[in-house]
Amino acid sequence: MNMNFKCKLPIPAEVKERYPASSEVQKIVNNRNEEICNIIMGKQRKMLLIIGPCSADKEDSVIDYVCRLANVQDKVKDKIFIVPRIYTNKPRSIGKGYKGMLHQPDPDKEPDLYKGIVAIRKMHLRAIKETGFTCADEMLYPENHRYLNDLLGYVAIGARSVENQQHRLTASGLNIPVGMKNPTSGNISIMMNSIEAAQYEHTFLYRGWEVSTTGNPLTHAILRGYENKYGQHMSNYHYDDLQLLRENYFERNLKNPAVIIDTNHSNSGKRPLEQPRIVKEVLNNCRYNEDICKLVKGFMIESYIKDGAQKIDEHIYGKSITDPCLGWDKTERLIYEMAELL
Repeated sequence: MNMNFKCKLPIPAEVKERYPASSEVQKIVNNRNEEICNIIMGKQRKMLLIIGPCSADKEDSVIDYVCRLANVQDKVKDKIFIVPRIYTNKPRSIGKGYKGMLHQPDPDKEPDLYKGIVAIRKMHLRAIKETGFTCADEMLYPENHRYLNDLLGYVAIGARSVENQQHRLTASGLNIPVGMKNPTSGNISIMMNSIEAAQYEHTFLYRGWEVSTTGNPLTHAILRGYENKYGQHMSNYHYDDLQLLRENYFERNLKNPAVIIDTNHSNSGKRPLEQPRIVKEVLNNCRYNEDICKLVKGFMIESYIKDGAQKIDEHIYGKSITDPCLGWDKTERLIYEMAELL
């Protein structure tokens, strides 16, 4: 094999024993996650807002950002339920570039997965302790989920992973909502197949064990736009797109029909300042059509302290080193405007 086996990494139980979730943290996780699940099931009419940096690159600036969200949450708590994005894995189309804190806890240094595993758990723990937020992360590697499974409130499976068998089967064993993004091609059937697979029970190989799952009825869609055959960005958050998605749900008789609208990526053409406009268009459609209102459970917004993006070596505090984000001032204004429209 053309591989260099550098070191054996600790199993999740060892990392959890070293960095445990206290009983207080566990109580916060249980209470918040119950509310997130109720929103996806339609038992609460609050809007989920899954919001934060494209990738969590520096602990201090990420926690600073999450603390700002906590201050806003209190003012909109009757209408909006905020779930911060702390994305510690960054998928790359061709495998090059920064792959997230799991790989590089320090973006200026070489990858160190052992330090990365410790860093991401410590950061998620710190977010809960300092803000009371359970957060969202992307499942880039299914076998790594158990390093954080006792801390997370939401999991997303990205556009490049949604066709993968192991992602689908692992999602079927989770007890929190899992959002399946449409693939970069825009093929909705692939996303719906992924949702259906994850809602079903399975037996498969996971971390050296034969495991069985009961299915995850909280698996749902995330619409993030797509690229056409010419590589152009195309959006899929409009009225007709949502009607078609709703029809797909009922044709397949899936549980808990739900969609989260990803306002960046191809939906915005990677122009983050378009995100407020997209949110407002979707909310207008929700007001116009009650069926769409019941289907749309929230938004996924890429936001950080500073507008835009930077190169890794620029070291601008709170500015994304991957995809460009909406800055804090515009983010705060958008959250309040959302609350007024709901």
